[in-house]
Amino acid sequence: MQILKVTDEAFRQYGKVIKDLDVSDIITAMSETPCPDDVVYEPSIESLEACKSAQSVSDSLYGGMPIQIGYCNGHNHLLNAVEYHRDSEINIAVTDLILILGKEQDITEDHTYDSSKMEAFLIPAGTTIEVYATTLHYAPCNVAASGFKCVVVLPKGTNTDITLEEKHTPEDDLLFARNKWLLSHPDANIAGSVAGIKGENLSVK
Repeated sequence: MQILKVTDEAFRQYGKVIKDLDVSDIITAMSETPCPDDVVYEPSIESLEACKSAQSVSDSLYGGMPIQIGYCNGHNHLLNAVEYHRDSEINIAVTDLILILGKEQDITEDHTYDSSKMEAFLIPAGTTIEVYATTLHYAPCNVAASGFKCVVVLPKGTNTDITLEEKHTPEDDLLFARNKWLLSHPDANIAGSVAGIKGENLSVK
């Protein structure tokens, strides 16, 4: 699929590039995190949250709300699923990486989504972006054979385990973790998810 630049006008509907916020200490701290052959996501890492710039991220990007800083690292070239939250997600590209993005508004009432509506964007190493709450996203895809590393910032508690005693709305079927609604592609075989993505399991190579 075509890879657009994060500076392209097309990205503005999905998020924005954050400028003038120094998070170099967080990027440096990411050197201690692994980059496995598959994909690993850790929602909260103490060494990242202890960085001086973590308070600036909380203050300037979340209005002082409690946040968690973790990472998503590894090797990946497939879409596999889409997720969204009730708030923006901050990503810091430690390496060059590609994000495949779409819109929550395009999910149908019967919980299906056409993957052909998605667009891919190259996020250069050192770039901080805000991914809007209504933007569908999932694990990054790597550019280099060595894999990708991406800092993930979200409100505290997001993506942690949740058990619903009772479902109240149809959207509850998509609730996969705290503050995480997810649709998967059938080819991904993600246990417990709604396999509602129709069309190609998009690939970036």
